[in-house]
Amino acid sequence: MTLYELTGQYLELLNMAEDVDAETLADTLEAIGGEIEDKADNYAKVIRTIEGDVQSVKSEIDRLTAKKQAMENNIRRIKESLQTSMIATGKTKFKTQLFSFGIQKNPASVQLKEGAEVPSQFYKQPEPVLDKTALKNYLKENGAQDYAELVQTESLRIR
Repeated sequence: MTLYELTGQYLELLNMAEDVDAETLADTLEAIGGEIEDKADNYAKVIRTIEGDVQSVKSEIDRLTAKKQAMENNIRRIKESLQTSMIATGKTKFKTQLFSFGIQKNPASVQLKEGAEVPSQFYKQPEPVLDKTALKNYLKENGAQDYAELVQTESLRIR
């Protein structure tokens, strides 16, 4: 029986509580409660298994990210080595049967001079960022406001 069905039976029994004697009600509640507890144990086992799988996937992502970074570093070093050799030999543009090679200029970029002060017109103003911690503390001290309130939610903890 599914947890959904057990919950339905439990709620149905609570609705019928007025028409059933106390002993029958207690026995039925105990049986349903035991089934719900068994289901909860099984749910917790599945959750733990999935949590383990998530950790394994995270570890694999970390491993592959490190491998990707190492490969990108190799590409950068090989390109730098080839460029240095091309400049040293004066062969800055040539073709082979498979590829074309050339050293070209990159787009211009800004390099700030050390100690120089850049005029404020060239700075972007950041968007206002809500400080939720300060707002939460304010609401704790002053209660709900027209623009915000504290809300207490619940969540399942399995230990």
